[in-house]
Amino acid sequence: MNYIAAYHTDVGLTKKTNQDSLGIKIVETNQGQAAFGIVCDGMGGLSKGELASKEVILAFMNWFDRIFMDAVKTGEYDTSKLSDEWNQIIQSQNKKLGEFGKEHNLQLGTTISAILLYKGRYYIVHVGDSRIYQITGKNIYLLTNDQTFIAREIAAGRMTVEQSKTDPRRSVLLQCVGASEIVEPEFSTGVVMPNTVYMVCSDGFRHQISEEEMIAKIGPENTSDEQSMKNGCIFLTELVKQRRETDNITVGLIKTV
Repeated sequence: MNYIAAYHTDVGLTKKTNQDSLGIKIVETNQGQAAFGIVCDGMGGLSKGELASKEVILAFMNWFDRIFMDAVKTGEYDTSKLSDEWNQIIQSQNKKLGEFGKEHNLQLGTTISAILLYKGRYYIVHVGDSRIYQITGKNIYLLTNDQTFIAREIAAGRMTVEQSKTDPRRSVLLQCVGASEIVEPEFSTGVVMPNTVYMVCSDGFRHQISEEEMIAKIGPENTSDEQSMKNGCIFLTELVKQRRETDNITVGLIKTV
């Protein structure tokens, strides 16, 4: 399986800093190409959110370069170790950011949604309300579960999806890396599909646009190369801003070709 990728990030309409961070890599291995995408959304209501998201991104990119790639070069990476390695990174970063916050009398935290595509399967780790989607033809599938107050209320039948769109608690997280005493990441895996787009995004990207609009602009039938993927990301970001989204906006795409 081969991959192409594109991304776009925007500070948005009202914030002075972009607290989102993103990383995407595609590399050659002796088992074919591997692709890795990650987005972290620093908490807008917490101090130093941009520091938290950047630190977690750097920790995961360091894992990709030094652990994953080293194993691939010397033989073959053992994916059975993946969830343990990713969990160790998250627990270490949660402790590190928590201690930094206590030392400087502030709170800082970040979501994380990351996906590795390797040897025909995808592997996901997720904390918070950033998202990962799989877009195949005319269908779009959400591969992560929002860890939010709103999602919990909807699942319990105490709130409807329509009510959630205007609820002031929409951005309240149940956990995040750096500001939670205990972090329990969600892990999942599945089969990589041909001619499919895997999308990672912060919540600011998705609030003001529909899944149908995503499919129309960044679905596999409308993204023949990196430039068309990039153009789709920019178009949807500007559409989100026209609809008065106030958060930072970040989206990354990895397409199977």
